[in-house]
Amino acid sequence: MRFGEEDFYVDPVSLERLTLSVDECTGDQVVCGELRSPSGHRFAIRRGVPDLVYPFELPPVDRQALQQYEERADAYDRYLPLTFSTYGEDEQAVRTAMVDKLALRPDSRVLETGAGTGRDSVIIAGRLGTAGRLYIQDLSPSFLARNIDRLRDIPARVEPALANGYYLPFADNSFDACFHFGGINAFGDIQRAFSEMARVTKPGGKVVVGDESMPPWLRETEFGRILMNSNPEFRYPLPLDKLPVAARKTRLEWIIGGVFYVIDFVVGEGEPPADFDFPIPGVRGGTHRTRYYGQLEGVTPEAKRLAQEARARAGKSMHQWLDEAVRAAARRDLESPE
Repeated sequence: MRFGEEDFYVDPVSLERLTLSVDECTGDQVVCGELRSPSGHRFAIRRGVPDLVYPFELPPVDRQALQQYEERADAYDRYLPLTFSTYGEDEQAVRTAMVDKLALRPDSRVLETGAGTGRDSVIIAGRLGTAGRLYIQDLSPSFLARNIDRLRDIPARVEPALANGYYLPFADNSFDACFHFGGINAFGDIQRAFSEMARVTKPGGKVVVGDESMPPWLRETEFGRILMNSNPEFRYPLPLDKLPVAARKTRLEWIIGGVFYVIDFVVGEGEPPADFDFPIPGVRGGTHRTRYYGQLEGVTPEAKRLAQEARARAGKSMHQWLDEAVRAAARRDLESPE
């Protein structure tokens, strides 16, 4: 970790700024030390890599995922190309197309969570100039170590850290783009992970995520059954219901034989904007807002028929006629002596 980065990282729990304590450094690199937050949380820096993983005691699903990653780290790069060759896909072309969705500039600040051994990281870093910055994070120390080696000679500034994808150690609106491909199915809280990616990305920035998921129309085919039998992760559902409210211009694409999804969206602010208060033309009338908030108890069929006839004779929308009728009746009863 370089000196100065402590001002960019925050406590993943409280989002408080961190204070750096250095035990060993080489030039501008902090080799060994500690980051502390005002809340008292302490995060070690070992061999230049801050360990910002939270929860400090991982839940069982995350512990299991971490153990699996550590056990297969040596074989991961050796066997991963089979994923692409199975479907006759060009791995470099597929990964490049995913990175294209980030719409990066040479000076972009990018976060890659679940960065693994760096097969996407090297493509992202290649889009950045010396003014760009790539933060790579993973839960697995072994995977991250391989990623660091792969990016060692990249001109762009690269900052690695151990971190949990659904407790990100960054302030709101810190990045121009966020990327994560693979391993989402193993997250203990996918919805929180997506929400965190949107939180740390600036409004107008891009988020690109993807993982295995057999599409519904292939699940009962021989193709689908064979693949789901070999790799149970294909059984995981498409997590569209886990996307954050801030997702805008959301797009879904099926890639790598049509059994991996890629979702990309532009980060907005809060719920989408909309005009709910313009008068809606037609017999019913009213506005979107009055139709939702102005509902009253139902009336008898006879009362409804009379109201419709009166509305038509008055030449008003039902909203206008009812609004006037209810107001008049309410004022009459409120003003009359008990």
